[in-house]
Amino acid sequence: MEFLERTLGEQLSYLAKKYPDDNMINYTDRDYKRTFSEFNEECETIARGFMALGLEKGSHISIWATNVPAWLLTFFGSAKMGGVLITVNTSYKRFELEYQLRQSDSDAIVLIDGFKGTSYIDIINELCPTLKDSQPGKLNDAKLPHLKSVIYAGDAECPAGMVAWKDLYTLAEKIPYDEYCVVRDSCDCKEVVNIQYTSGTTGFPKGVMLTHYNILNNGQTIGDGMAFTHDDKLCIVVPFYHCFGMVLALMSCITHATPFVPVDIYSPKKVMDALVGEGCTAVHGVPTMFIGMLEHPDFEKYDFSRMRTGIMAGSPCPIKTMHDVQEKMNMTDIVIVFGQTEAAPGCTMTTTDDSVERRCSTVGKAFPGVECKIVDPESGATLPAGKIGEFCARGYNIMKGYYKMPEATAQAIDKDGWLHFGDLAVCDEHGYYKVEGRLKDMIIRGGENIYPKELEECLYRHEKVKDVQVIGVPSKKYGEEICACVIVREGETLTEDDIKAYYKENVAFFKIPSYVWIMDEFPMTSSGKIQKVVLREQAVEKYALHAASSIETA
Repeated sequence: MEFLERTLGEQLSYLAKKYPDDNMINYTDRDYKRTFSEFNEECETIARGFMALGLEKGSHISIWATNVPAWLLTFFGSAKMGGVLITVNTSYKRFELEYQLRQSDSDAIVLIDGFKGTSYIDIINELCPTLKDSQPGKLNDAKLPHLKSVIYAGDAECPAGMVAWKDLYTLAEKIPYDEYCVVRDSCDCKEVVNIQYTSGTTGFPKGVMLTHYNILNNGQTIGDGMAFTHDDKLCIVVPFYHCFGMVLALMSCITHATPFVPVDIYSPKKVMDALVGEGCTAVHGVPTMFIGMLEHPDFEKYDFSRMRTGIMAGSPCPIKTMHDVQEKMNMTDIVIVFGQTEAAPGCTMTTTDDSVERRCSTVGKAFPGVECKIVDPESGATLPAGKIGEFCARGYNIMKGYYKMPEATAQAIDKDGWLHFGDLAVCDEHGYYKVEGRLKDMIIRGGENIYPKELEECLYRHEKVKDVQVIGVPSKKYGEEICACVIVREGETLTEDDIKAYYKENVAFFKIPSYVWIMDEFPMTSSGKIQKVVLREQAVEKYALHAASSIETA
């Protein structure tokens, strides 16, 4: 593989010259369609608009929005003038936003009206009470001393004190094009272009610093694995603010000149309409998104004959769901990517050249330029093929570190440059990896190590089961017991005893869940990941396991 030595801005300019009049972006729910040259020119305008507000190379620009056009323009416009994009989770509330704006030293934030009943306008005004009385672009609030500009990209009249998104286009005229070019051409591909905040399962979220080189080359490998071309068309429904949307989707497209169809907010019908209506050949999603489409009552009415590939990732992929997507959605070339944000994010991948069996049962081989290994979690010794241990990786894709958190960086990346994932995995003799779950999710019942993914895969084969998550819950006697959280297919009936009997026929006695919780839905993050930590907390409440959970263990 030949690595790209370009910035995101340079890559976009390259595409604009090579495919100037070809379609690049097409929204189905709003009037926004752009060719490669049109989008490149518009991003340069936004870059100059940012500069006119006083933003400079190295400025931190937050984006708080769903998959709207302003998100794309902010990202690439920021990259064009050497800015660092700070991605903000669309589900954040006041406390979370304040922490991130402060910790990231954000100089500006672009935001829309809100999401799922949360008003972004109200929250930013609560955080910055002086905003409404400020001159746009001249915010000076003691709480957030770095923040100078709040840029409104919503649909209503621009609130007081904010810069209207449309005004960036006129502000851009204040910056001579030659002056902008000097800044643009000073950018280097090894510089940080994006800070992604991890979910913060332990302590506060950490800002992962990623370079142009990290994410562009990661996207190139991913596009190669799907055999992407200029003739493909990707439907992007996963959130842009997450590495799944930004790298596995956007970067794989701009490294292969692949047009894309963004979907603002996921709904099964909206995605299926886009896939068929726009003649898409690919779509990415977490397993629950694919399950939502497969289970939709109108699913059989759609013709997926143009579909070919895509990625299922973000959480462990059920083998049955992979098979269903291949067979029922014509996604015969669907692949899996495994990694984490700190690795920009992909490390291993199945490709269209792999057998169906391998694409359904493994997460593939190591990326070109990325070393992977399995180590003993306690001793750190490298384990041979067939042994379960912690997954580690190093290479061009590893983050520069956590922003302003050197100690946390040193804990994640050892002295030899290996990033420790916290994921349990195994590698076979052919170099294919299989993820067995999170190190912290492994259940230890009376000294027996139990891997939730094994039990989930087992129950996925039950014809009446729609989805399942297996978690460990506290036990006075064994330390931990197994709890299977199950969603039953619509119109079907399953009891706790039915499920326990099924497990009894298929797994060893000590792997049979002590608790079976039939439920309607799982707690989810806004990016579609199932929150096992929340599930465990809910199970402790449901089964009154507070006393057992308070027992201290070594």
